[in-house]
Amino acid sequence: MLSRSISAGRPALRSISILRSTALRSSNSAWRYRSIATQAQLISSKRNFSTTKLLQKDTTETFPVVPASVAPQIEQTETVWKHEIFTEDEMDRVSIAHREVQSLSDRVALGAVRFLRFAMDLATGYRHPHDSQTEVAKTTPGSTMTEAKWLVRFIFLESVAGVPGMVGGMLRHMQSLRKMKRDNGWIETLIEESFNERMHLLTFLKLHSPGIFMRTMILGAQGVFLNGFFLSYLISPRTCHRFVGYLEEEAVITYTRALKDIDAGKLPLWNRLDAPQIAVQYWNMPERHRTMKDLLLYVRADEAKHREVNHTLGNLDQKNDPNPFASKFKDPTKPHPSKGLADLKGIGWARDEAL
Repeated sequence: MLSRSISAGRPALRSISILRSTALRSSNSAWRYRSIATQAQLISSKRNFSTTKLLQKDTTETFPVVPASVAPQIEQTETVWKHEIFTEDEMDRVSIAHREVQSLSDRVALGAVRFLRFAMDLATGYRHPHDSQTEVAKTTPGSTMTEAKWLVRFIFLESVAGVPGMVGGMLRHMQSLRKMKRDNGWIETLIEESFNERMHLLTFLKLHSPGIFMRTMILGAQGVFLNGFFLSYLISPRTCHRFVGYLEEEAVITYTRALKDIDAGKLPLWNRLDAPQIAVQYWNMPERHRTMKDLLLYVRADEAKHREVNHTLGNLDQKNDPNPFASKFKDPTKPHPSKGLADLKGIGWARDEAL
């Protein structure tokens, strides 16, 4: 009797099994993106930079979803800063560049960047190969970078890079209020730059979840760097813009090396990983150009633009000159500073060229 009842129940068990397998297949498809991203975290450095290793990455804290009951009439909140459209050819033409030191102010700025790079390399476990400023050298033994190590470096870099624009924009805003006169376009460009760097950070946070060690490092670095940059900008805005220009030179080198590693097949997980949706929407990435390599091309192009902007602003009269990147020129046929990559200059525009 017991045997018959078990046999009779087998069709039902088969149905349940089929339903479970179907549910698992759909679940696996939905989680494919995060699964690949999580694999990159498995190859971690000696430090515990990630909060999760074997678990799926949860981004609900970083990207909270507003319940419909809170704002029932709002479908989506959009940014007022729309990103410029970059073409593939323009991004491919971005290259490493270095502005030679021409004054004591430049020397101070470059020295500060080199110290910051040393500290960042030490904190993230990254070995910076010695190379010329015009080409990328081959990775030296012992400095192999995995997907997880690159993401750690990107997140740390972007968490620092988002500070200068906001500090400079805030100080110039307060100065404009005190003096009761226009700022001639500097404020908008500086704050938009910090917003752009924050979007880089939010994009990489979709791929890697920082652990308590890394969050503590970022908290300390931001506190020291923000106050230091604040005081420095009060003393010498020109030196600060030169500092950011040199810092962005390092950022371009970093992303160029990562792109070289992708082309060399050293980052196989990224060959199967698409750019997060937040990046697709922000950069308006075309349908067939949404890979991790495409994402890094967009980010590198942004850093190259910040390099040009800050080197140019460092060449101008900090009190009286207008911002050429927010100005309309009388003769549009001549090359001039713009928000796009058409006339990109790696070492910035000289004052007579820019104005």
